[in-house]
Amino acid sequence: MSPLFPALAARSQRPALRFGDRALTHAELADAAGSLARRLAGERRVAIWATPTLGTAVGVVAALLAGVPVVPVNPRSGERELAHIARDSAPTLVLAEPGVTLPPALAALPRLDTDAGTDAAAGTGTDGAAGTDGAAPEAGSPAGAFPEPPPEAPALIVYTSGTTGPPKGAVLPRRALTSTLDALADAWQWTADDVLVHALPLFHVHGLILGILGPLRRGGSVTHLGRFDTAGVARELSSGATMLFGVPTMYHRIAEALADDPALAGALAGARLLVSGSAALPVHDHRRIAAATGRRVVERYGMTETLMNTSVRADGEPRAGTVGVPLHGVELRLVDESGAAIEQYDGESVGEIQVRGPNLFTEYLNRPDATEAAFTDGWFRTGDMAIRDPDGYVRIVGRKATDLIKSGGYKIGAGEIENVLLEHSGVREAAVTGEPDPDLGERIVAWIVPARPEAPPTERELADHVAGQLAAHKRPRTVRYLDALPRNDMGKIMKRALHG
Repeated sequence: MSPLFPALAARSQRPALRFGDRALTHAELADAAGSLARRLAGERRVAIWATPTLGTAVGVVAALLAGVPVVPVNPRSGERELAHIARDSAPTLVLAEPGVTLPPALAALPRLDTDAGTDAAAGTGTDGAAGTDGAAPEAGSPAGAFPEPPPEAPALIVYTSGTTGPPKGAVLPRRALTSTLDALADAWQWTADDVLVHALPLFHVHGLILGILGPLRRGGSVTHLGRFDTAGVARELSSGATMLFGVPTMYHRIAEALADDPALAGALAGARLLVSGSAALPVHDHRRIAAATGRRVVERYGMTETLMNTSVRADGEPRAGTVGVPLHGVELRLVDESGAAIEQYDGESVGEIQVRGPNLFTEYLNRPDATEAAFTDGWFRTGDMAIRDPDGYVRIVGRKATDLIKSGGYKIGAGEIENVLLEHSGVREAAVTGEPDPDLGERIVAWIVPARPEAPPTERELADHVAGQLAAHKRPRTVRYLDALPRNDMGKIMKRALHG
């Protein structure tokens, strides 16, 4: 089998990873990760305390080289969630940066410092043990020295957000990683010449698989900012970076800063590709960025369980409000409430997205019941609701559980109302939910963060604004004002936290 990271096996001297003042070429990474991989060989499963650091990247690559499934752990997780993940995944070892104090849920496990992998001669973890089997690492254990595991072998176990119960561990096989990254290379014309910059967390699909493993598979490089700021984005894009990965919160901050920051506008204008994901990027932010830079942001759509499903192509039309077309190898269909496929792309019919292809996970760890419930006839039920335009472009209108509102006999997607609300000059942030209504079944509720808290737009003003852009039955019947919307670490609005 071809290796997951060809440039490591070939010992390329090109830059691979940079975190602040710490950097490795592909050849140096091959040695560093190879040394650590030797010490991980034979472990059943390892957890990694996934801080946005070089050590985290080296640790994940080492586990993948050794063929050991790795569980990225969010350092901001609560104690109960951490205890569940540790109990459910049962890692035999935890990897962490030196000096990090692990929480009780992980502290009892054998530990290996990831810095041991950045120096082939450094052979001890924090407890002074040379790995869990007492074997000293060999200098120069290159990536190519490890046999490539089979495509179905587990690579990562990534835990979902747990919005409907304890987080579930999605088991991602190696073929899911390679198929997604290769499909994105096709869609984005991604090559070894690209230099990616991002500031995303490394416990999640977007930041870790796309943002770190993607450049490594291509033989290119990635610079991680550690923490997002527009000055860092401008600096890196002006210094040779060609691509930016971000979430809507980041692009919103960029859009807000552009009017007063010509250096930022110039840096974005010179980028080859700007990619947004993990949630929908509001149309008004699309427009502000395009107007200031001449560059359009590309959106893609994926999930923990499926990795990437669709994207606007680099050579396609970057249409605001859409997530493009299915990636190579991915089959996508919309189904109605009866489970029947919606055959016609009419730009109006709302259905649940179902997908199948090599990008899918294999199972929820220890949850055969949840795994079985997630599929129907081989199709994964995403729970996301969408519309397909006549040319096949997919427009997501929200989650089935929280964003599909049934009001007055109509099925209404919250997303399109949110986009229209955000076009109002008096609205800084907006979310839309449904609430029980004795007459309509559900009424549309708009949650608004005003641009000027001292003079918020009135309920009537916002209702008329929506009715002027969309059908009248999609106007909000109730408006509630907030100082800020509740969001998770990836910037997604937590609608279950919104209630009257």
